[in-house]
Amino acid sequence: MLALYAAFAYLSIYTSALIVVAFVLGLLIGAEIPLLMVLLQRIRKQEAGSAVADMFAADYVGALIGGLCFPFLLLPFFGQLRGALIVGLVNAAAGAFLIFVVFGRVLSRTKLIALGAATLAVVAALIAGLVVSGWFEVTARQALYRDPVVAAERTPYQDIVITERRTALGRDTRLFLNGDLQFSSIDEYRYHEALVHPAMSALPARGGSVLVLGGGDGLALREVLTYPNLGATTLVELDPEMIRLGRTDSRLTSLNRGSMNDPRANIIAADAFSWLRDNHDRFDVIIIDMPDPDETATAKLYSAEFYAMVRGHLATGGRVVVQSGSPYFAPQSYWCIGSTLNEAGFKTTPYHVDVPSFGDWGFYLAGRERPSLTMAAPRETKFLTPDVLAAAGIFPADRQPRPVPPSTLMDPRILRYAQSEWTAY
Repeated sequence: MLALYAAFAYLSIYTSALIVVAFVLGLLIGAEIPLLMVLLQRIRKQEAGSAVADMFAADYVGALIGGLCFPFLLLPFFGQLRGALIVGLVNAAAGAFLIFVVFGRVLSRTKLIALGAATLAVVAALIAGLVVSGWFEVTARQALYRDPVVAAERTPYQDIVITERRTALGRDTRLFLNGDLQFSSIDEYRYHEALVHPAMSALPARGGSVLVLGGGDGLALREVLTYPNLGATTLVELDPEMIRLGRTDSRLTSLNRGSMNDPRANIIAADAFSWLRDNHDRFDVIIIDMPDPDETATAKLYSAEFYAMVRGHLATGGRVVVQSGSPYFAPQSYWCIGSTLNEAGFKTTPYHVDVPSFGDWGFYLAGRERPSLTMAAPRETKFLTPDVLAAAGIFPADRQPRPVPPSTLMDPRILRYAQSEWTAY
C-alpha cells in the first residue's frame, strides 16, 4: 500500500504499479495454495480432495471476517495506510502460528529458523511502516498539491484538504474534496454569486424559505443570508467534519462570514438523498451545490430520481439551481444534467459564467415553469450584474445544447460522462 501511494503521489505511475503489484500477489497466492495442500496432507494424512475442502473453508471464513473488518472497523478508525499495515500484521501473526504450532513438527530445525527469521523481518517492516505512515501520508499528500497544505482531514466520506499561499492578488485559500478543487478564495465570489442570486429572485417578499443541499463550506449560505426577507433556512451537508471546519476553521469562517454559525440557519448533517426522502417541507428556493458527479457516491445526486424528490419539495413558484460543471470541458455531463432535470419534470434555463480557477462553469435554473434569468440581490455584488446574467444565458456556437439522455439510478450516465471527459484536462 505504501508503495502504491508513493507511485501515485511522486511518480505518476499508479496504474502500472497497480498491475505489477496485482501480478506479484497473484503469483504468491498461486504458490500458497499448493504449499498449504501439501502440508495439510502431511500433517493430517488427508486425501487431496479433503485437504482442498478444509483449506478453502478456512479461506472463505477468513475472507468474510477480513471483508467485514476492513471497511467497518479498520478503514474508519485507522485509515487506508494504517489499516492495510494492520491487516499485514494479522496475516504475519497467522503465518507464525501456522509455522510454529500447526506445521512445526513436520519442518526441519533449519527451515523453522529460516521461516522464523523471515517472519520477524516481515513484522519489523510492517511495524516500521506503521511508525512512519503518518509522516509518509503528510509528505505524499503535499506532493499532490501545488500550494502548502494547511489543513487535512480524512473522514468516512471524503478526504478534505485546505491549501494556502500568498499571491499578487492576495491570499489564495483553496478547498479540495477527494482531490477536486471546490473553490479558490480569489475568485469564489464569482461562482457563489452566480449560483445563489438568480434563484433567490423567487424568494417571496416575506418569510421565504431556502434549502441548501451541500455547500458545507458555508459560502453559498453566506450569499443566502444577505437577503432580509429570509425565513426558514436549512443546509444539509453529508460530512459532519466539513460542517465543523466551516464553523471553526479561521480560513473558512473569514470567507463565509460566520454563516455556518448564524442562528437563522439550521445546519443538518445528513445524506441529501435520504433527507429529502424522509422530509416533507417545501421551500421557495432550493440550491444544489454538490461535488461533481465523478464518483458513484455523488452520481446518485444527479439522477432523475433525486431531482424528482427535489421537485416534490419545491413550493409553488419556487426555483431550483444546480451547479452543473463545465459546458466547455465536460459538455456531455453538462447537458446530461439538463436533460435529467427535464426528465424529473422541471423546465430549465441553462447559463454559464467564467470562474478563472475552474474555467467556463455552468448552472441550471429550474422550476415548474421555465424561469427567466433575473436577480434582485439586496447588496452590490462584486461580479454578477443583470447584464452579466443576461449574457450568461448565451452559449457560443461550439457549445450549443446536445441531445444527451438523462441519468438515472439504474443507468448513471452522468458518472461515465464525468469520468471520461475530465481525463483530457
